[in-house]
Amino acid sequence: MDNNTLWSLRLGFTGKQASAIKQLGIENFLKKSFTAPWDKSLPPFLSDEPKTLDQIKIYREKQNASTEGKKQMREKQAAIHLEMKAWWIEKMIGADYPLREKMTVFLHNHYVAPFGKTRINYWVYAHNMVLRENAFGNLRELTKKAIYTNNLLRYLDNNANIKGSYNENLSRELLELFTLGIGNYTEQDIKNGALGLAGLTTGDNGGRYIAARENNEAFEYLGRKGNFKAGQMVDIIFEQPAAPYHFTRKILKWFIYDNPPEKLVKYYGDYFRAKDFEMQPFLIKLFTEELNKPTAGSKIKDPLLYILQLADELNIDNLDSTAVAGFIKNQGMDLYNQTSVKGWDGGTYWLATQTYLKRHSMADMLCKGLPMSGSPKNSKDPKDKIKIHLDWSRNGTNKTVIRELKDRLLFTTDEAMQADLETILKYDFDPKEEGAENGVIRLFNYIVKTPEYKLI
Repeated sequence: MDNNTLWSLRLGFTGKQASAIKQLGIENFLKKSFTAPWDKSLPPFLSDEPKTLDQIKIYREKQNASTEGKKQMREKQAAIHLEMKAWWIEKMIGADYPLREKMTVFLHNHYVAPFGKTRINYWVYAHNMVLRENAFGNLRELTKKAIYTNNLLRYLDNNANIKGSYNENLSRELLELFTLGIGNYTEQDIKNGALGLAGLTTGDNGGRYIAARENNEAFEYLGRKGNFKAGQMVDIIFEQPAAPYHFTRKILKWFIYDNPPEKLVKYYGDYFRAKDFEMQPFLIKLFTEELNKPTAGSKIKDPLLYILQLADELNIDNLDSTAVAGFIKNQGMDLYNQTSVKGWDGGTYWLATQTYLKRHSMADMLCKGLPMSGSPKNSKDPKDKIKIHLDWSRNGTNKTVIRELKDRLLFTTDEAMQADLETILKYDFDPKEEGAENGVIRLFNYIVKTPEYKLI
C-alpha cells in the first residue's frame, strides 16, 4: 500500500487525504488538522430537545403521563438519536481534515458515556462536543471537563454519590479507565476518591457541586492529604509516575498497532509527560516518527473505517449515513452506545465470524450498485440502484490496474495472490472494451474480501 494512502486512512476514514499528506508532508498536514475550522452550531434536530434540568423533568412527566404518550416520545427520541449518529458520520465524511473527528471517536471510546443510561440526546451531544472541542488540547484539562459532563456523571451514578452514602463508580473509572490503569492505585484510593467526588452531580450547564451533599473532611488520595474536589484530584492523578502510559497505549492501539510494543508506550508516554500532556506536540512526534516505519498490516480495520473506505473507493455520492450507522452497529461499533464502560475492544473483536461475513455481504451489495439500506436483489427499477464507479487507469494492462488497486487497498501481496488477481483480470483484459469497468469491479470485490484488506 502507498504510504500516503496508509496514513490518510490512519488519520481519517478514507484515502481522500493521501495527496494532501504527500504535498504538505505529515507535520504540516497535522498542523492544518489542528487549526481547520469545524462547526460548533447546535444541530437543528436538537433545538426542541430538553436541555435544562427543569425541561428534562417536564419531559419525563409528559413521557410518563400515558402509555401511548410514552411510546410516541420514545419513538421520537430514538429517531433523533439515529439522526445524531448520521450527523456525526456526515462530519467524518465531509471533513477536509478528518483527524479531529477521528480523535473524537477515540475519545468517545475512552471517556465512555453511552446514551442508554440517560436517554437524553442533548447530554450525549454535549459530551461529544466537549471531546471534539478539546481533542487537540491538554489531556489533563480535558479529563477535568469530561468528568463534569452530565452524561458521564449520570452514566457512572455520581448523582447517587452523596455524603454518608458514597458511590464509587466514577472514582473507580477515573483511575482505572480514564487515567492510570489497573495496578497504579489502591482500593483505598478509590474509596477516598469517592469522598472528593461526593456531591458532584448534573446541572443545567454540566456538573456542579451541591453543598449539602459534598464531603468537607480531609482524606488521603494517591499519597496526598486534603479536602480535594474533582479538579484537584485530576491534578494529583497527572502527577503520578504512571500518568501518561495508559493513554499512550490506547492511542497507539487506536491509530497504529493492535498490540503496541511496551517500549513505544513508555517512549511516547515520557515525551507526553515532558510536554505537560499537551496533545499537539505529542501527536506530531508520534505520527512523524511512526510514518516511515514498516507498520502496515499491524491493525485490523474497525467497521467505520471499513465501510467508509469501501464507499469512498466506489465513489458513492450521497452516502446514506443512517445506513452506515446501522451497519457499524451490527458490526459491534454502535456510536454513543458501547456495551460497557471499557468501550470497544478492537483488534480481533472486529472479525468475529458473523461480522466478517456481513462485511462480505455489504461489499457484494455495494459492488452491485445496491443501496446499503437494502433493496430487492433482482429489482430492475433503476431507482433501486446507486451509481458506483472505480478510479483506475484506462490506458494500461491488467497488471497496471492490479498494481493501482494494490497500492490503494492492500498492505502486502505475494506471488500466489498476484496470480489470483491476474486470473480474475486476465492478461488479455482490454480497458477500452465495453464492460471493462465490470471486470475491474469484480477484481475490487475480490480484493476487499481478502484478509490483507482487513488490515491497515
